[in-house]
Amino acid sequence: MERSSPQRPDREGRHDGLAYSLWLPDSADGSAPAPGVVVVHGASSRKENHADFARLAAANGWAALTFDLPGHGESEREFTGAAVDDVIGMTHLLGSEPGVDGGRVAVRGSSLGGFLAICAAAAEAEIAGVIAICPASEDHLAAGVRQRRFEMRVGDPLHLEAWLAAQDVGDAVEGLPGRPLILMHAEGDTQVPSERSEQLYARAGEPRKLVIVPGGAHTTVQHDPELQSLALRWLERELPAG
Repeated sequence: MERSSPQRPDREGRHDGLAYSLWLPDSADGSAPAPGVVVVHGASSRKENHADFARLAAANGWAALTFDLPGHGESEREFTGAAVDDVIGMTHLLGSEPGVDGGRVAVRGSSLGGFLAICAAAAEAEIAGVIAICPASEDHLAAGVRQRRFEMRVGDPLHLEAWLAAQDVGDAVEGLPGRPLILMHAEGDTQVPSERSEQLYARAGEPRKLVIVPGGAHTTVQHDPELQSLALRWLERELPAG
C-alpha cells in the first residue's frame, strides 16, 4: 500500500518568540507576486489545526502563514492584549517574503482569531482584508478568561479580562472602510451565536460579504474546503490589484 503525507510547510521558524509555519505557492513560472494570508487560530488551539487552510491557500496561489499565538503551542510569552500587535507583526513578516505582494496581505481568523483579525486590521491600515469566521465578542472572551474555560497560558487573568472587556470589535469593524471583510458563521454554533456575525456585518462598510451556513457547529466553517475556497476567491476579487 502506498502512503503519502500531507504537504509540509516551506519553512518553519520563530519571529519575536512566536512559532510559525509558512506555505508558499508554486512560483516557478515567474508569475506576479502572490497575495498573502495570515491565519489566526482560536483560544486553546494552535497553528497545526489550520494547516488544511494553509495548504488549500497555497494550492490556490496564495502565500499562507500560520502561527501559534502567545500562550499557545510552541510560542513563548503569555497571552495578553499585545496579541493584536503580534498579528500585525506576522502580516509584516509575510509581506516582506520574496514573491509575496506586501500590499495584498490579509488576515483570516476564527473565534478568538476572528476577533483579533478584525482588531488588528482596524489598527493597521496596511492589512488588506479580513476573513472572520465565527468571531467571538469581547464579552464572550472576557467571560471565558474569568471562568478559566480556555487552555492557554495567561500571566494575569484579571488584567486580560479587563483588557478584553474594554475592546469593541463592532467599532473595529467600522474602522475598515474600503477594505474587504467576509464574515462566515454556522447557524448551529452554540458557542458564538451566528447573530454575532450578522450584527458585525450590519456595521461594516463595503466591500463586505456575509455567509451563514445552515446547521453546523463552532468549527464547521473553519475546516470546510468549499467554504474556505469561497472566502479566498471572494477576497482575491475584492483586493486591489498588486
